[in-house]
Amino acid sequence: MADDTPTTAPEGAPELSETARSVRDAYAFDGARIHLGALIEDLAANEPNPAVPVHLSLPMLNRHGLIAGATGTGKTRTLQVVAEQVAAAGTPVFVADMKGDLSGIAVPGEDTPAIRERAAARGQQWQPRAGTTEFYSLGGQGPGVPIRTTVSDFGPVLLSKVLGLNATQESSLGLIVHYADTHGLGLLDLKDLRALIQFLTADDEGKKELKALGGVSSATAGVILRELTAFEASGADVFFGEPAFDTADLLRTAPDGTGIVSCLELPAVATRPALFSTFMMWLLADLYQDLPEVGDTDRPKLVFFFDEAHLLFADASKAFLEQVTQTVRLIRSKGVGIVFVTQTPKDVPADVLAQLGNRVQHALRAYTPDDAKALRATARTFPTSAYDLESVLTSLPTGAAVVTVMSEEGAPTPVAVTAVRAPESSMAPCPAETMTALIQASPLQARYGEMIDRESAYEILAARDRAAAQPAAPAPARPEQGGNPYDVPASDPGRASSRPRAERPRASRKDEGGLLDNPAVTSFLRSAGTVLGREITRSLFGTRRRR
Repeated sequence: MADDTPTTAPEGAPELSETARSVRDAYAFDGARIHLGALIEDLAANEPNPAVPVHLSLPMLNRHGLIAGATGTGKTRTLQVVAEQVAAAGTPVFVADMKGDLSGIAVPGEDTPAIRERAAARGQQWQPRAGTTEFYSLGGQGPGVPIRTTVSDFGPVLLSKVLGLNATQESSLGLIVHYADTHGLGLLDLKDLRALIQFLTADDEGKKELKALGGVSSATAGVILRELTAFEASGADVFFGEPAFDTADLLRTAPDGTGIVSCLELPAVATRPALFSTFMMWLLADLYQDLPEVGDTDRPKLVFFFDEAHLLFADASKAFLEQVTQTVRLIRSKGVGIVFVTQTPKDVPADVLAQLGNRVQHALRAYTPDDAKALRATARTFPTSAYDLESVLTSLPTGAAVVTVMSEEGAPTPVAVTAVRAPESSMAPCPAETMTALIQASPLQARYGEMIDRESAYEILAARDRAAAQPAAPAPARPEQGGNPYDVPASDPGRASSRPRAERPRASRKDEGGLLDNPAVTSFLRSAGTVLGREITRSLFGTRRRR
């Protein structure tokens, strides 16, 4: 990506102060860089100096970042400014669009005198530009290619967070999912999970099966089922099922070499914040387990913007927070950068905050004692500087921010009060007709657009119940008596087994007489489309490791 920011002061410009020179030198990275804006040295005059550009090192984006600020201070536009430049540099971008105002990244910005004036004041050679954009939706709720996953892929840890379960209930849900993993029962959607819970906790045979693993109390099972019912009633069942989304599709680039901007449209699920935030954590966990180790590279493989990040951590268990921290810490070596977007740094747990090397902090308000406490805590998260940050953070105008980023040597840069540059894509939402055309033209729409419902745990257990309700069939005649040596009548050769009964493998002793002796189950296990494997291994987040 061509850098449009000045490297020297314009002819006739006043000589830079010592502070301005130190900022210019600290933010003048040699490698690929993102232009954030220009230094505001005189806070009273509030005039940016275009001769002192403030940059963000693109390779250091995998050290993660934080964009914070009170409502209306410009953090969404800062997100847009960074995202469009990262994509233009050839790195794919994922953004979550909570309010619909980020969708304009797919449309060139409007060329007006005001935007030209703002850009010039920040040393920016502005030109209207749109990113190649793919729109997604959760489960088809709203416009976009549907993103779904199976219950088995999602895993018990994240599902417990969505359902609001406590530690005991989470452990019990993990036990139930483990039973499905080890018995080849596909948990594709929520009705599969419901059917399995009912079988293991209400059916005599199921209770025996589960008791061998430790058992689940009826009270705990009742809580899980009630939360599952409420979850389904909210319409969230559409997020689980097939075809399951392959997160490798987020790593694509456009034919012109720019990164594709994957924009997840979320206004339709704004009333279920825990769902979308946890679903985004699943995307990260899935990427982590699939991507190879790459170490430090000249640019990230993907930059992931996590908007409304405080919703991920609200009411989270200690175990969940530990796993988020570990994912953030380790995914850096996979070439993925994460930028959390929220109101104050205190919205992010300290252990996660410590991993965020790039900081862009917009204005904060201090109307209440809690606000004042958050302000003081925010000021202490920045390196020592000559600024009175508590005063600066309450007086910043819209579109200005306090910045410190990671240098190419891995050290924090000096604090710089920055006037953020203007987005080159539209700051208005993408028109509905334009978005519809982009979605319909997407090659992913044909792959993920229609939901399918294959045979899985629900169908297997329902078949078992039907078989149990029927009278037992007479035993087949033995071969030496002239009978058919196969499992089914010769009149139905299409269903005949390929080997006589005497040669067919039996279930292991631990499964003998259990669920695996059911013909419907063995049929399921023979189906390559629905078998998940004799035993599924899971990642640190409880998500399924695909083989």
